[in-house]
Amino acid sequence: MAPLSAVTIVLAGGAGSRLRALTRDRAKPAVPYGAGYQLIDFSLSNAANSGLRDVWVVQQFHPVSLGSHLRSGRPWDLDRLDGGLLVLHPSQGTGRDGFHSGTADALWKQVEPLREAAPDVTVVVSADAVYRLDYDELVRDHLNSFAELTMVTTRVAPEDASRYGVVRVGEDRTVTGYRYKPDAPEGDLICAEIFVFNTAALISRLERAHEDVVSAGGDSDMGDIGDNVLPAMVEAGHAREWRHEGYWRDVGTVESYWAGHMDLLGEPPVHELDVPGWSLRSASTYSGPARVGETAEVSGSLLGHGAVVHGAVEHSVVGPGAVIETGARVRDSVVLPGAVVRSGARVETAVVDADVEVPVDARIGEHQAGATETTVRVALLGTAPDGPRPPGFTLDPGTLDPPDDDEDRTL
Repeated sequence: MAPLSAVTIVLAGGAGSRLRALTRDRAKPAVPYGAGYQLIDFSLSNAANSGLRDVWVVQQFHPVSLGSHLRSGRPWDLDRLDGGLLVLHPSQGTGRDGFHSGTADALWKQVEPLREAAPDVTVVVSADAVYRLDYDELVRDHLNSFAELTMVTTRVAPEDASRYGVVRVGEDRTVTGYRYKPDAPEGDLICAEIFVFNTAALISRLERAHEDVVSAGGDSDMGDIGDNVLPAMVEAGHAREWRHEGYWRDVGTVESYWAGHMDLLGEPPVHELDVPGWSLRSASTYSGPARVGETAEVSGSLLGHGAVVHGAVEHSVVGPGAVIETGARVRDSVVLPGAVVRSGARVETAVVDADVEVPVDARIGEHQAGATETTVRVALLGTAPDGPRPPGFTLDPGTLDPPDDDEDRTL
């Protein structure tokens, strides 16, 4: 089968402020996930398993946290002389200077490299969703059509649809309507933020969108492609859908992040991270097996490499290098890499950030039987700004410590 002429662009520059303390000191795509991975691993692994070897990562917010994970791209077979991993940063001196203000602006700033590379198609994906998808099959289906754009669609809970671009589709898979984050969605079919564009058409639409902003006397803030590029292509009749029937979850909020981890548990789980023939790849600094002590009680949970458990862990995800001491109990929770839950502490329906210490006899969150993404009250414990927390520290359900700062961070 002939190799595809394709560039994959991973949009990894968002601040992810809805994840609160989890993105205070790291980029959203660098947030740990699933006892050993980071969010960007899903899009990069999909590209690697699909045989797409020319991958560009557009980053901006907290670039060191993401760059240290990407390194040379070797875990995803992207350390190549021809193609491979290209990390794109905000720059000056190009005529498309400065930080990008949205996904349309982020792509517009890469127009000249795209022109030079001249791929037939450009695959554009976000870096904050959990799913498996064969991009090769998607691209070949697009090339067999007459569309300029193929967008991947999926269904979500109706109450969540307003968070996404809501799509209407005809019987021939033509996208007949698109509304970006509508207040009153007309359905539950949404765009999963995975696209295949004819490169020439994408460049033309981006340039036109920029010209429209400039001619309107704006500040050149192009916003997101959902504001301009996608509606224009849909209105022109040049967009079609690819329906994704498998698992897909956006984990851009604390509640969806917690719920996504709960999907990894149970028999069988709603979603399995690593399956035969489609490995989820990552760059990890942790090695060695998890260790379960004689006093430990572990049930229905995932333990990352190097985790040490002497206490009780029930229906939870414990990240690499995390420690659960004797007499501590973790239930329906997510404990990120390197965190320590001290003796006597109770962590329930909570997320504990990486390297955070839960003090002796602390109470973090509370048990919430049957909680879902829309009903859960997740306690989020981040890094203490003023030193260790005292024994017996309490964090109520649905609250976070430390609280949000006043910094304005654009998603």
